Amino acid sequence: MTNNELTELIKEISNSVFQKPFLHQGSFNARLRTTGGRYLLRSHNIEINPKSYETFGFAELEGIIKHELCHYHLHIEGKGYKHRDADFRELLQQTGAPRFCSTIQRPKAARSSKRYVYECISCNANYVRKIRMNVERYRCGRCSGKLSLK
Repeated sequence: MTNNELTELIKEISNSVFQKPFLHQGSFNARLRTTGGRYLLRSHNIEINPKSYETFGFAELEGIIKHELCHYHLHIEGKGYKHRDADFRELLQQTGAPRFCSTIQRPKAARSSKRYVYECISCNANYVRKIRMNVERYRCGRCSGKLSLK
């Protein structure tokens, strides 16, 4: 699906569900990680995470669009458009839009699982670190002995 097709879909959903026109642009933004979509206050555009569409399909995309259109129409009308506002929650219920989107599981970063264990040559104290360190530059905190990578 292209950005133009997405904009047309948003216009269609806006007219059928809200009976109001969507006059701005819709686009996919692959940089979104923790959310299915977002409404931009300054430009009034709507951005959608393409991964949520690829992972969960058209029904999820339609729910995200409805949710973002609730923000859009309330903001333009000058009503409470934020998640905590009563106007927003009422419009969500009226339109059947979800409050939250399904979460996308992200793979764990390979670096976060790696650990470096350093041992003091003198007193055998162990130090576990995520980031590799220069053993020539640092000493043991207990006895000031030399460290070695285990």
